[in-house]
Amino acid sequence: MSSIFTRIIAGEIPCHRVWEDADHLAFLDIRPVRPGHVLVIPKREVSYLFDLEPAAQSALWESVRLVEAKLRAATGCARVVVSVVGWEVPHVHVHLVPTDDIGDFPFPGPCGLSPDELPEIAARIAAAQP
Repeated sequence: MSSIFTRIIAGEIPCHRVWEDADHLAFLDIRPVRPGHVLVIPKREVSYLFDLEPAAQSALWESVRLVEAKLRAATGCARVVVSVVGWEVPHVHVHLVPTDDIGDFPFPGPCGLSPDELPEIAARIAAAQP
């Protein structure tokens, strides 16, 4: 089954488009964190960001850079927060949220690790072989 984003790309579901090219689409999030909250997606449906081929991933980030500049110019915000969560919709998407203060974007709090646990986690990551 196609993701909701693939259906938006196909025109089956309306959206408020802010930019697109042959391979990417940017549109307003329907549940914005802040006014101007935009999603940038590749038109080819891929579920996980790191499953994109390197060239496709680079092209996506170039699109994100372009849309970020448009968003900052349009809103006059101080910074645009970038978030890639990847669980809500099985189609790669980058959230761009205009902000003027750190409090404008809800960020999860710490998970409760003690400083004593950090060396073991760091060693495990450093030693991992993908």
